[in-house]
Amino acid sequence: MILITGGAGYIGSHINKLLNKSGYETLVLDNLSKGHRDAVKWGTFVNADLGDNDKLKSIFEEYDIEAVMHFAAFSSVAESVKEPEKYFTNNYENTRNLLMVMKDFSVKKIIFSSTAALYGEPDSIPINENNQLKPINPYGESKLMVENLLKDESDFRGLKYVSLRYFNAAGADLECEIGENHNPESHLIPLVLDAALGRRDSISIFGDDYKTYDGTCIRDYIHVEDLADAHLKALQYLEDPFNDSDVFNLGNGNGFSVKEVIDTCKKVTGVDFEVKIEDRREGDPDILIADSKKAEEILKWEPKISNLEDIVESAWKWHKKLHSN
Repeated sequence: MILITGGAGYIGSHINKLLNKSGYETLVLDNLSKGHRDAVKWGTFVNADLGDNDKLKSIFEEYDIEAVMHFAAFSSVAESVKEPEKYFTNNYENTRNLLMVMKDFSVKKIIFSSTAALYGEPDSIPINENNQLKPINPYGESKLMVENLLKDESDFRGLKYVSLRYFNAAGADLECEIGENHNPESHLIPLVLDAALGRRDSISIFGDDYKTYDGTCIRDYIHVEDLADAHLKALQYLEDPFNDSDVFNLGNGNGFSVKEVIDTCKKVTGVDFEVKIEDRREGDPDILIADSKKAEEILKWEPKISNLEDIVESAWKWHKKLHSN
């Protein structure tokens, strides 16, 4: 059985679906502070918090867990700056609790949901795994602390892990059973689709004077189903006893500007809406694009839904369904 922490959330729920379709038995652990119970359509669900050691131990006693996929984390950069202690407690301390219980029950395989935020302002583009790790906010710092802990546990205690550093997750399940549903929403594509649905009066671009081809920030958007496929391949990688712990970037390898995303959303939806230019936000790099060659070579993974229009179309189909009532 595979334990999926945070499996009622956006990315975790897509991984849960794929694992079940691939023949794995899953146990989804989520406290539903951010996730949604109705996103857990597969496997067994348990409402629990990683900070509750007694509950966590009882779960490991009851179920035969062979590996863990760990998604339970807060992920808002802006919130992490305002409430850093909340992020270090939930993202780092609760992961430490999880690893201690895993050790007690001799569960030695974990796949960690990491982030490109570890790189901060990158030294070079595209970004590979050897770029300097220098997060510029508490969210990224909390994830780096976990990666350092995982490395220590691997080096000295026999833990086997894969850390997957992904860039901008986007899109939705192609069968439209699950998708992105954050509250509050902070990701660009669903915010733009809100404007297309009339749920927002306008969409804002924060800065149009960046050193890019149209002046707006460029980001690497990776479809959530491609992320799910990478997690499945990472699990299969860990199932081979001869493979060592490792870290991998997950990105599309292409950069799309904020203006390009907005224009694509207008094209896909057939709706025009107001776009406002606002001041830059602090800490937004000009360009973030992943080099995912290592994952392609070692995990035999490659993104299949790499066209921006296809990514937006899947998100739009889900967005209309989500807000149809």
